[in-house]
Amino acid sequence: MERENQFIGQSGAFLDAVERASRAAPMDRPVLVIGERGTGKELIAERLHRLSTRWDEPLVTLNCAALPETLIEAELFGHEAGAFTGATKARAGRFEEADKGTLFLDELGNLSMAAQERLLRAVEYGEVTRIGASRPMRVDVRIVAATNDDLPLMAERGEFRADLLDRLSFEVITLPPLRVREGDVGVLADYFGRRMAAELMWHEWPGFAPHVQGQLENYEWPGNVRELRNVIERAVYRWDDPSEPIGHVQFDPFDSPWKPFVPKHRKSEQQQASVPAAANGAGSASSAHAGQPDLDAVDDLRGAVDAHERAIVEHALGKHRWNQRQTAKALGLTYDQLRHCIKKHGLMQEQEAE
Repeated sequence: MERENQFIGQSGAFLDAVERASRAAPMDRPVLVIGERGTGKELIAERLHRLSTRWDEPLVTLNCAALPETLIEAELFGHEAGAFTGATKARAGRFEEADKGTLFLDELGNLSMAAQERLLRAVEYGEVTRIGASRPMRVDVRIVAATNDDLPLMAERGEFRADLLDRLSFEVITLPPLRVREGDVGVLADYFGRRMAAELMWHEWPGFAPHVQGQLENYEWPGNVRELRNVIERAVYRWDDPSEPIGHVQFDPFDSPWKPFVPKHRKSEQQQASVPAAANGAGSASSAHAGQPDLDAVDDLRGAVDAHERAIVEHALGKHRWNQRQTAKALGLTYDQLRHCIKKHGLMQEQEAE
């Protein structure tokens, strides 16, 4: 595999998914790969192909969400010259290109019902017909498909063909999100960090400061491994002192005090949409039951305020490389006020221990 396409992780949930893919690879049957964005569905598809008997034949990929519905069928099955406006010459489809090999259909849930019907025939009979052609042609293609949609639910609603789902689900591999892969955040962060440091030609890898390691572990990673890689690489290339552990990481690249002005009516709509999500996230940390008030947090309000204050000061110190005068200015505090916060939360002791 290429350097970018490596499996990194040690959690049981992740290794189980990789092992299942390895066992399914030699079986010449369709496989469905399910997972959130950024979990590595493409890597599993590549593994299924490379470990199969078709490893030296083409691995052809089609992102079903990247094309308008009117072009999906032409991409999959090809077309003859003059089949539709703009079809000036005949063109082979992805099925023909993948003959004897593997066809990876990403974002499968975006296929139109018409395309699903033709795909069903191709899977069941091994035949495809170019648009505008009168005769089908035989192809030998293994299908690997991926999605983050709930296909069984879509089938119940009539949005996805149940018979096609039956034929594609010989094996279903569900990839765990990064937030449940215990111990993998640190391993992946170190891997991506070292790789970026080597690209920047640093002489050594300084690692991450303890408070940054804590931030990485506690973040929910909605974009999973892809998001983690971007966050780590951005933090490394922005760090100016390769001899010191990286002390600042920015999760949201769009976070800036100079964001473009948002009109009031749009702002209120965004705030209304974000309030339930924010309430959800706050309650999930300490509420025993979803939908109930977070009474524990209310009882320990002072502790919650102190923890929030500590996080802000710690983040600012890391951002300004523990230059206390710059940090105080950025936070709108006097130097003495910042020193009081550092002493109050024991941050100086942690920095000296590093």
